[in-house]
Amino acid sequence: MSGILWLLPVALGETTWELILPAGTRETACRLTHFVAENAKTARAELKRIGHPIPLRELAIEQLPKSPTAADIETLLAPLLAGHDLGLVSEAGCPAVADPGALLVRRAHELGCVVKPLVGPSSLLLALMASGLDGQRFAFHGYLPAREPERSRHIVELEHESSRQQQTQIFIETPYRNPALLNALLLACRPSTRICLATDLTMDTEKISTRRVAQWKSEPSPDIDKHPTVFLLLAE
Repeated sequence: MSGILWLLPVALGETTWELILPAGTRETACRLTHFVAENAKTARAELKRIGHPIPLRELAIEQLPKSPTAADIETLLAPLLAGHDLGLVSEAGCPAVADPGALLVRRAHELGCVVKPLVGPSSLLLALMASGLDGQRFAFHGYLPAREPERSRHIVELEHESSRQQQTQIFIETPYRNPALLNALLLACRPSTRICLATDLTMDTEKISTRRVAQWKSEPSPDIDKHPTVFLLLAE
């Protein structure tokens, strides 16, 4: 029999695990000896943080490529098919959401393996919950184009779609590009469009603010440079 593929949420930043993870999630993670991680180094740090009882050097932690091939997926799932339970760990937050781990989960289903998601922080859902924007209709778009004019053109398209469907648009950016993305949003969007910035979620420095574009323009620029931020947009 194959093992179980456990989807293990992790902290979104430096914080005590008791504040963000249920005890059952930690207990499951501490029973596992085989892991696939988006980043092996940060996965080891997370396992150390939660107090995994086995020395880290004795754990099998394989890194998931950014663009895994079919052969990569088969290799990473080999312990699962050999009967070992396997933990999938994202770089931050919930695995298989906005990361290549979804391909691993898809193949596990194709092979008839049991997949079990565990409770933990999702930056996207936390941001949506706290934004005050439409939580019935929403779409996540990952990263927007990094260069102009493609980025601004895409923003206008998202704003139009948001207005047409009354749908909250959610996207993220590499933290050091956050100020450039916010500036592009304020230039491209209508004054009445609402934008939420959810920064450093679950951390002591957490800040979540929703304003119309006109108000964002009239206020000092928020400190989002190099701080993980979820962007949300809702147009009228």
